[in-house]
Amino acid sequence: MTAFTRRAGLGALIGLAATRAQAQGHAHGPIQAEAGWSRAAGAGRVGAGFLTLRNSGAADRLVAARADIARTVELHTHIRDGNVMRMRPVEAIDLPAGETVTLAPGGLHIMLIDLKQALRQGESVPVTLVFEKAGEIQVTLEVQSAGSRGPAAVGGSHRH
Repeated sequence: MTAFTRRAGLGALIGLAATRAQAQGHAHGPIQAEAGWSRAAGAGRVGAGFLTLRNSGAADRLVAARADIARTVELHTHIRDGNVMRMRPVEAIDLPAGETVTLAPGGLHIMLIDLKQALRQGESVPVTLVFEKAGEIQVTLEVQSAGSRGPAAVGGSHRH
């Protein structure tokens, strides 16, 4: 095997590992963000971000999120108000030590308010998550169809 062939093979192996790591999620210290997704939505409307957060370290909190595609980004939950479910902003989302928290429809989620451009199925949206201790993590939300319940990979426990 020539040196060029070995280098090419090594480069391909490194590229494959990087692609696999990206598909599995984004990590920063003890926080792993996985299976990020959103639903298709029109410009000027609202969108939502969903994902699974795994915390293998000490307790932390998701305190903010940012996305260039939206004029405002907030952390939200659903609460029951009489017989009606309503969305409400939350100050932070707790990530207990050693636990998994899933942001999903009907529960905790990231609101993308006043979209600057449409979220189109098949595209992806970069989002920055800001944690109290772990700092910032860049994640990608894969845009699903407008009525999607999410990719099959979304799992874990729901904390509200």
